[in-house]
Amino acid sequence: MTDGKYRPNNFLPSYPPTLAMSSRRIFQIIDGNKKQVGDGFDVTSPMPGPRIRQLSPYLLIDHTGPMPVAPTEQPLGTPPHPHRGFETVTVVYQGALAHRDTAGHRGTLGPGDVQWMTAGAGLLHEERHAPEFARQGGTLELLQLWVNVPRRDKMAPPRYQNIRAAAIPAVPVAGGQGTIRVVAGSYADVVGPAETFSPITLLDVHLPAGTDLTLSLPAAYNVGLYLVKGSIRLPDNRPATTKQLVVFGWDSPDVQLSATEDTVLLVLAGEPIEEPLATYGPFVMNTNQELVQAIADFESGGMGTFPEDE
Repeated sequence: MTDGKYRPNNFLPSYPPTLAMSSRRIFQIIDGNKKQVGDGFDVTSPMPGPRIRQLSPYLLIDHTGPMPVAPTEQPLGTPPHPHRGFETVTVVYQGALAHRDTAGHRGTLGPGDVQWMTAGAGLLHEERHAPEFARQGGTLELLQLWVNVPRRDKMAPPRYQNIRAAAIPAVPVAGGQGTIRVVAGSYADVVGPAETFSPITLLDVHLPAGTDLTLSLPAAYNVGLYLVKGSIRLPDNRPATTKQLVVFGWDSPDVQLSATEDTVLLVLAGEPIEEPLATYGPFVMNTNQELVQAIADFESGGMGTFPEDE
């Protein structure tokens, strides 16, 4: 966590308070790149990319599906792989996902559930289609974020938060149209259940077509909107649609938008972590030397094993 003083990134323009506008300025609207992850996830990713530092502490967005899953007795997904120095946050919209890791955590996520996993000092984890969902088949759609943590917390013990949909409070949108699920941080005096290492607000917003919404967030937070589905109209009559990421500036606490069709979006907001960033594959640290150590620890088995696989 920083000392509360906002420090704009050196690579980016800063906007003094005297230039505050009625709605945050749009830096960029980013389309995602398509890729395959493991043998079970068709993914669109707008991050990482050229605007990664403007959304600190968020590092990555992987949007799986919506994709059809044929019935099978062998669940597809990603085999065991390592992580260190950050957190993964998974939001399931359709289908079901099974998780296990070498810190001893197990869990299954269904629609509306959120998994907040702290890799901390390091672990291996595996993500596959949940067995019963795999047997029945159906549609799979989920979103995974990577979230950075401050230097002092990079080697914290691994932690696992399996947050059920029923435990996530919702704020009604003014006029009774739509809801804002508060996953982390607080919004309109409602506090989300996720525990975080730095100030973060993560909102899952559902809006019917024709809804106008003004989101009020701390002015010093980085803010992005990811369109899970649907379309919105932003200030200056700029549109954004499914699987696009909107990155905003810091010139106002408010984000104004109108849903032009039924829309689901994630609000990614948080206090930026202004520390050196060193990344290599599944490791997110502060220095190259720490990355070398992470690789060595993984290769030596220091991030654990799954006894049942031996």
